[in-house]
Amino acid sequence: MLRLSHDTRLRQALTLYLITDERLDQASILDRVEQALAGGVTAVQLRRKQEEARQQIELGRQLRSLTRRYQALYIVNDRIDIAQITEADGVHLGQDDICCREARHILGDSMFIGISCHSVEEAWQAKKDGADYLGVGSVNPTKTKANAIYTPLKEVQRIVQQVQLPTVAIGGIQSAQARSIRQTGVDGIAVVSAIMQADSSYKAAQELLVGTPFMP
Repeated sequence: MLRLSHDTRLRQALTLYLITDERLDQASILDRVEQALAGGVTAVQLRRKQEEARQQIELGRQLRSLTRRYQALYIVNDRIDIAQITEADGVHLGQDDICCREARHILGDSMFIGISCHSVEEAWQAKKDGADYLGVGSVNPTKTKANAIYTPLKEVQRIVQQVQLPTVAIGGIQSAQARSIRQTGVDGIAVVSAIMQADSSYKAAQELLVGTPFMP
């Protein structure tokens, strides 16, 4: 997918943002990601902090192929080098990773940069540093990230209203909560377990999309 330059198109591409699951092997990840893409997932992030670079590159290239087939975004967590090698659409960085300005200096305008935020102050800094979108949360307790910082929905709404960057909410989100979280004004929701640990990744993706322009 070519870089989306229009703000509205980026917001649409973040509608349902799937992050790979550290608990699954690569074959299982590819199977579930493809099911989820068929079910309507609009962006996929490669996050495999415990794997060697070569393994991440192998998986990343296969995810790149799948996301191209389904016209979805492909994002890499943390690793700018792997994002470049696997021809990603963007990178996603946390507060303790390389800073957004340094990443932008390396990447130029060739990729999106997403930044994890937990407060209005962090979100404003990310915007100032050149971020394209924000990942805000955790909006719930989550088993996939032990050190996740809780961000109440009121703070999520403040970030959306005040900072006005494309934004996804993240953190233990299940389909029953999706509507209420979207009511904060976020452009999308980011999930791991709700899709990757579901009996049917296809069905889980469709349930998470209920009430969006992609589903009635």
